[in-house]
Amino acid sequence: MSYNDALAGRCSLPGHIYHLTVCTRYRQPFFSDWQIGRLVVRELQHVQAYLDVQSLAWVLMPDHLHWLIQLNETTTLARTLHVFKGRSAKTANHYLGRTGGLWQKGFHDHAIRQDENLQQVARYIVANPIRAGLVRRVGDYPLWDAVWL
Repeated sequence: MSYNDALAGRCSLPGHIYHLTVCTRYRQPFFSDWQIGRLVVRELQHVQAYLDVQSLAWVLMPDHLHWLIQLNETTTLARTLHVFKGRSAKTANHYLGRTGGLWQKGFHDHAIRQDENLQQVARYIVANPIRAGLVRRVGDYPLWDAVWL
């Protein structure tokens, strides 16, 4: 467990699966512009490869991200989100011609228990745009992915 995780009361367990939620600063809908969303998705994919964490499912909503992720043996939740937030903020701010925070401080995490159906959690995540009234079908929303395709 890292120092930052300990301060936040978090325990990052290697190999464990977590549902993470990260909100934009002041819940600003930066990613209503899908071009910005695609830039952030590229950073999400970079962080996945760089830290060797496995993305199982994710959806980038206009003002937040849901991410189902499995940690590896060497990284923590805090490190993963620190790298992602930093890289994505730099990229999005450059595109937007702005400076300052893109994401709220902190994040919400839910450790997936053994009795939870992982694919059901993934379906809940990718169906967020439907529940928000943004689209009628998951396939109509461009900013999501899941390993079960």
